[in-house]
Amino acid sequence: MSEQKIAAELRTDFGKGAARQARRANKIPAVIYGHGADPIHVLLPAKATTLAVRHANALLSVDVDGENHLALAKDVQRNPLKQIVEHIDLLTVRRGEKVTVEVNIHVEGEPKPGVVTNLEQTTVSVEAEATHLPESLTVNLDGHGVGDHVYASDIRLPKGVTLLTEAETLIINVSSPVVEDLGETATETGVDSDGGEATAEEATGDVVQES
Repeated sequence: MSEQKIAAELRTDFGKGAARQARRANKIPAVIYGHGADPIHVLLPAKATTLAVRHANALLSVDVDGENHLALAKDVQRNPLKQIVEHIDLLTVRRGEKVTVEVNIHVEGEPKPGVVTNLEQTTVSVEAEATHLPESLTVNLDGHGVGDHVYASDIRLPKGVTLLTEAETLIINVSSPVVEDLGETATETGVDSDGGEATAEEATGDVVQES
């Protein structure tokens, strides 16, 4: 994953009011931290930044007054209703440095007809170089049938990527669909075939005949 260049400006005003004012000006408050350095509070251009962080683990090259900061988008806070980016935590990284991130699972392929696939885990934890992070990891379900399982250890990893999630963690379970037996249920509850309520004698099979 190559870094995306973003020009930032130092943030001098703080508080909720200042943050709202920045967003109205199409700027996103952010903080750059890591490697023991003092946090740097900045404002990022909303449009370019939103496009840059549309994928998980986005790598940004942030220019602050002529000083470049290579940083990983660790926490992107979005408005729950409008889904606009409201704040970003950026972790400073170095080229060649290995970092731990959560990577999304992407499912492709066609399993056998009539099966249900359940995605038990949507992400796995991996370690990789900060400048070579995978955007997602693909699981192919071609030909998978009932009873098949995909574990974390089955995921094919790109070169240089190490799996940190436990190898036996279940990622996908392939099962048969659950079919409710309405006929058996109707018999157990005493409902006759015409949809009416059966008598106690009919339900048990002991029908009393009048003389």
